[in-house]
Amino acid sequence: MEIRKAQRKQAKIKLALQGPSGSGKTYSALLLAAGIVDYSKVAVIDTENHSADLYAHLGDYSVLQLSKPFSPERYIEAIETCEKAGMEVIILDSVTHLWNESGGILDIHSKMAGNSFQSWNKLTPRFNAFVQKVLESDCHIISTLRTKQDYVLTDKNGKMVPEKVGLKSIIREGYDFEMTIVFDIDIKHNAVASKDRTGLFMDKPEGIITPGYGKRILNWCNQGTSLDEVKKQIQTATSVVELRDLLTKFPEYRKTIEPLAIKKKEELNAQIINQTKIGSNGTGKS
Repeated sequence: MEIRKAQRKQAKIKLALQGPSGSGKTYSALLLAAGIVDYSKVAVIDTENHSADLYAHLGDYSVLQLSKPFSPERYIEAIETCEKAGMEVIILDSVTHLWNESGGILDIHSKMAGNSFQSWNKLTPRFNAFVQKVLESDCHIISTLRTKQDYVLTDKNGKMVPEKVGLKSIIREGYDFEMTIVFDIDIKHNAVASKDRTGLFMDKPEGIITPGYGKRILNWCNQGTSLDEVKKQIQTATSVVELRDLLTKFPEYRKTIEPLAIKKKEELNAQIINQTKIGSNGTGKS
């Protein structure tokens, strides 16, 4: 275990747009993406029956049509396909299909024989693998989520009565907690941040999402130390201790920079060996 100083690094946004059908989640996601990158670097993983093609007039973004079964593994494969194609923003439209449509988690669970809890022990790692893929991707990822009215039972005059408590996204509980920003969109297309780690939109009045939202998000993401800057620090490191400190300081980059650090360590060790040989030869001659 090592304690390190907190440090702001550059980030890729992981954002969710949640709202009822017809609230404009796909359109809003595309407008957000337009503020982050050029549309040529945007891909929509479309599970919504070609709905992404309805907005082709906005720009030359790409579409990957994902059909059933909507398993976590197929979502992961779709994300990796977009990454390999050089996309910088991936819109998952929508993640709800992974949860409750054909081939999704609930559908798989309903067809599994045996104890329900044992079945979840097999399904949870599959869902978690999808979540980790989203979080660890080097792309900005925007997820859209359908919502439904949520109710709780309250005691009124001795009778349990259902009471509306707001909208709830149709996905396994906790997915929205993993996001940096969550926008709730109503049927009039107004968005308000229900979660915002950036501080850009929290406690602000509701409004229509525009590319300007994306520009503000990109500016926030670009603050701090970038991966390229960390790579340069590794190349200029003069000791193994310095390399170890860099790995500790930037854990989110570790997967990428560790091979570079190992190679640099070998170079430093080789330099020490050569210097030792030169010193020994010099001593011998004298």
